[in-house]
Amino acid sequence: MRTTWDFTGTRALVAGAGGIGAVVAGELARAGAAVVVLDVDEGKLSEVAPAAGPDSGSGSGSVKGLCADLTSADDCRAAVRDAAELLGGIDVFVHAVGTNDRRPVLDTPDEVWERITAVNLDSAFWLGRAVGGVMVPAGYGRIVYLSSVSGLLAHANHAPYAATKGGVDQLMRVMAREWAASGVTVNAVAPGYTETDLTREYLAAPGVRASLESLVPAGRLGRPSDLTGPVLFLASDAAAFVTGQVLYVDGGRTLV
Repeated sequence: MRTTWDFTGTRALVAGAGGIGAVVAGELARAGAAVVVLDVDEGKLSEVAPAAGPDSGSGSGSVKGLCADLTSADDCRAAVRDAAELLGGIDVFVHAVGTNDRRPVLDTPDEVWERITAVNLDSAFWLGRAVGGVMVPAGYGRIVYLSSVSGLLAHANHAPYAATKGGVDQLMRVMAREWAASGVTVNAVAPGYTETDLTREYLAAPGVRASLESLVPAGRLGRPSDLTGPVLFLASDAAAFVTGQVLYVDGGRTLV
């Protein structure tokens, strides 16, 4: 079942061309938005936006790709500037960037902590700050972060990931408070375990899928398509009075 959204004339920036980001970008374009997608992986960009640049011809909107290292503050600033120039402004920003490395705290080396923090949290701040610099003066904006139930639940072997997602939630709240009077809303969508490239190998390990599914009252894991409705809602004017909120899309995982 698809809920119809109209984003005709909306200028959207999506960070992350894999998994959830790709699905969200495609759905925004089908709803009429002009979309720019950021990623360091040119291969993923070419799948979301052919040749990482030309219009995709997806629905009534369009998708273009920009290659950028989102773990670099300078690249984040430049990418937002270039995207704003391509689009003529930015109305919607979706941050769907993330990585993980599952291991106990005592077995987590410095470089793993630093890499996960750079990808998940540093990029959320650098890109969000740059996007806010476009939206606040314009007096309008919708920012949606992809967080995780791991920002709330104490999952073992997830320390860097959980810390960064909890950080994203709190960063979102501070941005929401600071920018609310400027017509900019900032929210987060927090999925449970979702079947993406990031989780595929882990879910294929013996017994893992069944164990995780047993924790979800809905009886299954999430799919990227489960997240498009919540993200597009928060990116729309239907959510004009919603800001600073984390929307859990987890089949009830946070209930148990």
